[in-house]
Amino acid sequence: MSLGARWAGVETQIAVDSDPFAAETYLKNHNPKYGFLLSDISKVKLDPSIFKAESPVIVFGGPPCQGFSTSNQKTRSLDNPSNWLFSEFIRITKAIQPDIVIFENVRGFKETANGRILELVLSDLEKLGYYHDWAILNSADFSVPQTRHRLFIVATKQKPRTKFSDLINILKSKACVNVSEALHDLPELENGASTDRLPYRCPASSVYARRMRGGLKFSRNHLVSNNMPIVLERYKYIPMGGNWENIPLRLMNNYTDSSRCHTGIYHRLELSKPSIVIGNFRKNMLIHPQQHRGLSVREAARLQSFPDNFEFEGSIGFQQQQVGNAVPPLLAQKVFEAALGTISL
Repeated sequence: MSLGARWAGVETQIAVDSDPFAAETYLKNHNPKYGFLLSDISKVKLDPSIFKAESPVIVFGGPPCQGFSTSNQKTRSLDNPSNWLFSEFIRITKAIQPDIVIFENVRGFKETANGRILELVLSDLEKLGYYHDWAILNSADFSVPQTRHRLFIVATKQKPRTKFSDLINILKSKACVNVSEALHDLPELENGASTDRLPYRCPASSVYARRMRGGLKFSRNHLVSNNMPIVLERYKYIPMGGNWENIPLRLMNNYTDSSRCHTGIYHRLELSKPSIVIGNFRKNMLIHPQQHRGLSVREAARLQSFPDNFEFEGSIGFQQQQVGNAVPPLLAQKVFEAALGTISL
């Protein structure tokens, strides 16, 4: 979200996260004025006076979303302590009293506990004197080559001139970006590829790839999970757009009930369409559209709309987690532009 904010003309002043590898990546790519707090958010105390010179002041972020995910039915209730971390977001908002609040989470946030948690967030914002609006957005509608639905709440101290949901609809793209446009110039890789820095395979021929690539001749994070031979054998049976259902049952005998796999398992991307959602690499196991391997970290980052000069730190597993957890920067940019457009600056 910080990268999208920067593209919208908003510079992050201070950032908070409890993950040391996410912190390492953040500080590799950003230089927040007041630094990065590597801390559990519940332990963070902020002095609101340091933000008085900034205008407008924006508090933005998203609580951990695993408990709200539609694929995680067991913990989507008020009984899960992780689902109450939104209250820390509200606490920070109360302390800072920002002009704008931007709250992000997965689409399932709306359904969790029959919508009760969404109601609580909106009610808490109202009690703090904020006008609010929310929308569920698909990143593919904002030039991101990926179908990814996220919920955004935008709240303002000032009565909005125009509703956020109306402004964000105006900013939607006229055409989608597909996987081929996103990945065509990236290097060919093998299963288990571990050479971090590589040259491009060919010139960037799409508008999207040229934007992501900028003027670089080399890029980083070309790392691919090293899958077992049985997994690579399964890949051979899956056409573009196919998934685990295309794999012969004799190759799926390690699954207790292979008929219960969700559609993202062993999904091979289609060149002519946006990617399906980039999530947990180990659970989803998305397959390159033309090569029998999983996606590299850089390919997944391209599908999330991270430019190639944005570099991820940590081991391959931590890099994959960071990419999968991220808000697509291009989507975030449009959310910030719409949020800023709701008030008089």
